[in-house]
Amino acid sequence: MSARPEPAGRGPAANPRGLYTLFEKEVLRFLKVVVQTLLTPVATALLYLVIFGGVLAAHLEVYPGVGYGAFLVPGLIAMSLIQNAFANSSSSLIQSKMTGNLIFVLVAPISPLEFYLAFVAAAVVRGLLVGAGVWLVALLFVDLPLHSPALVLAFAVLSAAVLGALGVVAGIWAEKFEQLAAFQNFVVLPLSFLSGVFYSIGSLPAPWDRLSWLNPFFYMIDGFRHGFLGVSDAPPGLSLAVTAASLAAVSAVCLTMLARGYRIRQ
Repeated sequence: MSARPEPAGRGPAANPRGLYTLFEKEVLRFLKVVVQTLLTPVATALLYLVIFGGVLAAHLEVYPGVGYGAFLVPGLIAMSLIQNAFANSSSSLIQSKMTGNLIFVLVAPISPLEFYLAFVAAAVVRGLLVGAGVWLVALLFVDLPLHSPALVLAFAVLSAAVLGALGVVAGIWAEKFEQLAAFQNFVVLPLSFLSGVFYSIGSLPAPWDRLSWLNPFFYMIDGFRHGFLGVSDAPPGLSLAVTAASLAAVSAVCLTMLARGYRIRQ
């Protein structure tokens, strides 16, 4: 009788070496195509900055004393960070499922928590690298203040973790590349573009201003922006709480899917 691959989670209670090995594999995977995974997102964000910042910088002042360029850059950094964190974990899982090499992870003595931590941590690393790249390039064009480095780092890590975990959920759920693309195009991209990256939600007419408060991506980007500028649409404490709650909710779904072997156990 042939052995049946177990879902991630049937290994020992703690396997730090396995966790690190899987994390290292995921990091090396995106570093091998650095032009696609790091440089291209930075170039895309730069285009947004040149187009929107160049056209609107002289005409808009979103907050008193804050130019539009300084307002725009934190939003672009956060948007690039979360989109690439999602792309890292989701693309890795769907590729592994489609090529059939996910079985090598499933038969390893790695628990659902370790599987989750490895993929999410790698997604956070890629997100932070892209965000740092956008920030460094933007400094060539915009004089950007830094109000609270701790707040910037907290929102960067938490936001990347939320989207990294959501990427794992999407990668497990999707059975084809088309399904994953649909998830990204109809869920992740709209929520990120409509989260106040390019505008303050206070400038929106009803009911769009109220609907924006229901978007969890808004709190990630608004809190991240507060770390740079010291001003925001929502209190940073509220944004931090919503982001942390989002991470807890998505992580719970992710761990449940992994423990049950949903769509990854044949």
